[in-house]
Formats: sequence, structure tokens, C-alpha cells
Amino acid sequence: QVQLVESGGGLVQAGGSLRLSCAASGRTFSVYVMGWFRQAPGKEREFVAAIRWSGGSTYYADSVKGRFTISRDNAKNTMYLQMNSLKPEDTAVYYCAQRGGTYLSTDSRDYAYWGQGTQVTVSS
Repeated sequence: QVQLVESGGGLVQAGGSLRLSCAASGRTFSVYVMGWFRQAPGKEREFVAAIRWSGGSTYYADSVKGRFTISRDNAKNTMYLQMNSLKPEDTAVYYCAQRGGTYLSTDSRDYAYWGQGTQVTVSS
């Protein structure tokens, strides 16, 4: 079983920045991908970014490309999402997730483990 705990959410003005963290513990897959998803009120959960833990390859949704950066610290078993130039439409609950294998999937159904989420609110 894998436990994922997000932190770092909050309220920020448009144009500001936040850094989210996702700490992983427990028995992870031997090879895995971690991702960030978000869900705004009344909307479906959507893919934000993913990173292949071994090697560090990344993939981003078009809506955040150039503004958000996903990274990981192997020693701390922690993934990060640096969010810059935030917009009101980035407001959502942000979730981290983990899936086995190497495919940088954008489909939430491919991810086996999920954190509890952290709220990000961007005011205009």
C-alpha cells in the first residue's frame, strides 16, 4: 500500500506562485509514474502533469505548459509542482497520484493510489 500526502495549497492572487508537495510512503511500485491532477467544482478531474520516477521524463497538459514544473526528490520520496503565473482558472483541488510502469498516462483511471488533495485558490 502506498500513502500519498499533498501539501502547499493556499490562496494566491493571479500572477502569483505556489509550490505543491506530495510525499510518498509505503510499498511503492518498483517502477512507477507520479502525476498531478486537479478538480474544480462541478468539473471532472483533469490531468495536469506527470513524471517518470526513474529518469525524470515529464509530460504536461497544454493548459499549464510553460507555467508549471513537475519535479521529484528521490531521496525524500517527494514530488513537487511549481506553479507560476497562476490564473483564476487554475483554482481547484490538486491531487497527486501514482501508477505502476513507465507510461506517462493522462487518464486518472490508470492511477492506483491517490492523495487526499490540497486546495488551490487563485483570486482575480
